[in-house]
Parts: sequence; structure tokens; C-alpha cells
Amino acid sequence: MAAAGRAGGGRRPSGLAAHRRRLGERGERLAAAWYESRGYTVVARNWRCREGEIDLVVARPGELVFCEVKARSSDRFGTPAEAVTPAKQRRLRALAARFLAGHDGAATPAGPGCRRAVRFDVAAVTGGRVEVLEAAF
Repeated sequence: MAAAGRAGGGRRPSGLAAHRRRLGERGERLAAAWYESRGYTVVARNWRCREGEIDLVVARPGELVFCEVKARSSDRFGTPAEAVTPAKQRRLRALAARFLAGHDGAATPAGPGCRRAVRFDVAAVTGGRVEVLEAAF
């Protein structure tokens, strides 16, 4: 019987899987810090629903940003941003619609009923360097 609570049906992640998880977590922390240093508030990290996950949702007055974070240790196999394919973009738009449907604005800095622009960014993290492509799609 598999142990409850572990990913992969009870199997421990391989060394590569653990490395990728740590890399992704570090990338998300760096991206969140990038936004916070520019006056954004982190509304949600790793927001999940049945259809998938949004890495970061950040806001400042008049603006709500859904951010896909892609982290790589190098660009040897392509840049992180290249991994955000049109299919991934469609999925993120659908996830954002689910997020918005479940949040009336009360949990975001602008407050309920406040209109704001919605934007989709990609945070490309290579090594420790963060490059945010605002309005990427």
C-alpha cells in the first residue's frame, strides 16, 4: 500500500525530480520578490484547481497579473520563456477565468467591485537572474 501524501503514488522523487522541484520553488520565490520590489502584493502562489495550477497571482491598484514562472539552471536547452507554448497560454487563460470566478476581489488589494486590468506575464529565471516578460500573451 502506498504511503499517503507523497507524490507519485508513494514513490520518492528521483534526484532529478527533486532538483527540478527545488529549482521551480526557487524561481517562484525570486519572481515573487521581483514583483514585491515593484510594489505588487502576492495574492496567491501555486493556486490550484482541478484543471491545473497558476504559479503566481500578483496585484497592485488597477492591475491583476497572472504569472507563469519558468526556471532553468541554464539556457542550454532553450530559454525558460520558450517553454510557455500556445497550449500552455490557453490553459493559463482558462485557469485565470476560474480564479476570477471564485474571487470577487475581496482578497485582492483593490477590493471588491474595483475594475482592474488583467495581464499575463512570464517570469523567466535562469540561474539566479529574473527576467519578467510583461504582457507576454
